[in-house]
Amino acid sequence: MRRPGAGTVFAVDSAVEGNAVEVVAFDVFGTLVDWHTSIAAALARVGGRAGLEADWPAVANAWRELYHPTLQRVTDGELPFQPLDTLHRMMLDQVASEHGLDALTDADRGELVRAWHQLAPWPDSGPGLTALREQHLLSPLSNGGLGLLTRLARFAGLPFDCIVSAELARSYKPDPRVYQLIPGYFDIPPSRVLMVACHPGDLTAAAGQGLRTGYVARPAEWGPGGTAPPPPDGVDFAAGDLVGLAAQVRASQPA
Repeated sequence: MRRPGAGTVFAVDSAVEGNAVEVVAFDVFGTLVDWHTSIAAALARVGGRAGLEADWPAVANAWRELYHPTLQRVTDGELPFQPLDTLHRMMLDQVASEHGLDALTDADRGELVRAWHQLAPWPDSGPGLTALREQHLLSPLSNGGLGLLTRLARFAGLPFDCIVSAELARSYKPDPRVYQLIPGYFDIPPSRVLMVACHPGDLTAAAGQGLRTGYVARPAEWGPGGTAPPPPDGVDFAAGDLVGLAAQVRASQPA
């Protein structure tokens, strides 16, 4: 499959018989916001103030690379459930030690953890969400905590109708309980929920719980020059940006 770019629409069969989508739920980090650019900039600002020099984009990626293994330790029962801010701080401490950034103070590290509450949106996120909101209820379904997601939605201008966090299940994706939060709180079948993400594993786990799935390609998630993975098998919608995905979803709904 060729590398998807903005506006790319994949030939994916989106015809699904039965219930129309009522709620569109979103992964957030990477799918709606550019964490890499934002976190690299925060590291450069805080690290520079502390008199440190480093390859800040690489440090940002090293921090993010600990994300899934750390959350997996929670879902496996190796670690007790803790808010994502607490886990981000634990990951940051490890990265700081490994990259010679021990001069970062406790206040510096707290500021960097809070930087995840203020991430820049992708340019198409606002328009795509606005288009989807004309016919659907919108909510994040993210590993971010309720406070983090609320602050991030305000900062990035993400027009959600409510905030649903994995924190409500006291676990993290891909725990099946997280994907059942939206159907449970809205009292609708999973087939009336569309999960949107740029991460194929997230969508595969959501589909396993009966949710419909939408893939958005984000080749720059880990920085310039990256490539996006292909959408997972069986995805209901797939596009190169959120505006394109919104058009597909709109076209698929009953008149």
